[in-house]
Amino acid sequence: MKRIAKPAGAYNIVVEEVETPAITPTEILIRAECSLISRGSEIWRRYVREEAIDHRSMGYSLVGRVAEVGAEVEKFKTGDLVAALAPHAEYVAVEVGASRHQPAAVRLPAGLSPEAGTFWPLGTSSVLWMWETGAGPDDVMVIQGQGLVGSGCMQAAKAQGAGRVIGIDALPLRCELARELGADAVIDASAGDSVAQVLELTDGKGADIVVEAVGGRAGAQAFAEAQDMLKSGGLLQVLGLYENEPLPLYSEKIMGKRLIGSYLDASRRPEGSARTLELLATDQIQFAKMITHRFPYTEAAAAFDLLYNRLGETMAVLLTWDN
Repeated sequence: MKRIAKPAGAYNIVVEEVETPAITPTEILIRAECSLISRGSEIWRRYVREEAIDHRSMGYSLVGRVAEVGAEVEKFKTGDLVAALAPHAEYVAVEVGASRHQPAAVRLPAGLSPEAGTFWPLGTSSVLWMWETGAGPDDVMVIQGQGLVGSGCMQAAKAQGAGRVIGIDALPLRCELARELGADAVIDASAGDSVAQVLELTDGKGADIVVEAVGGRAGAQAFAEAQDMLKSGGLLQVLGLYENEPLPLYSEKIMGKRLIGSYLDASRRPEGSARTLELLATDQIQFAKMITHRFPYTEAAAAFDLLYNRLGETMAVLLTWDN
């Protein structure tokens, strides 16, 4: 079978031939149809690194058909269309009995496309993150960054019943998608002072909740601005990663406000997973609209290069595993 690997050397993506994995009694074997590349962890924690990366860390979300079922597995049968926490590979063995992350695989609802199903892990995290904010109908929420994480959170917050959700981004493609996917207002950070625009939209009060989902090179500045967008008593939730520099926390600005990181209550993951599948099946979260590029797995190197070098042209990038 084929799988994606990242041997020694930065920006080094290859397709390698390996044996199809044998499954244990508590595993299922999945034949891949498509898999989603993470622009966060796979680019900044794998692709750009000089050292070789364990193949199990190359990828996190895959959809395919169950090809074989372990003797002790009862929840799945051969032929089921499933999404799984799994790397980019033609076949993957997934532990469904005693996995550290539960559920590690789910059967997709009838009518949900394989491509949409690849967003099940991200959707579950988005739902859980938004539950942590406690956002309700009286709250104004600002989400900085409208990439995959920020857009997922925006749509999950709307489905949760947040009163008003304002999206911010500096890339035209992301701003356009935020409007299409239901943001109540969208601020183009490249066109002016986003803090001033948030204050204008909130009558000078600031937002009840600010979610920083920028990360990367612009993450430190976004974090600093988030503190100025937040009202007294408000909540700042930090989801961004990979800034490669300390985040500037100002005591005089955060005083009287609350700050949390990307904490997820693992005990609620099964509940969040079920809610995510419901939202996907009813189009309340429309992740599939964020797919901008599809590559056959044989062109994985080009897919990673695109994500790294042409950010303004991309949102979600999928690998397809057709015969």
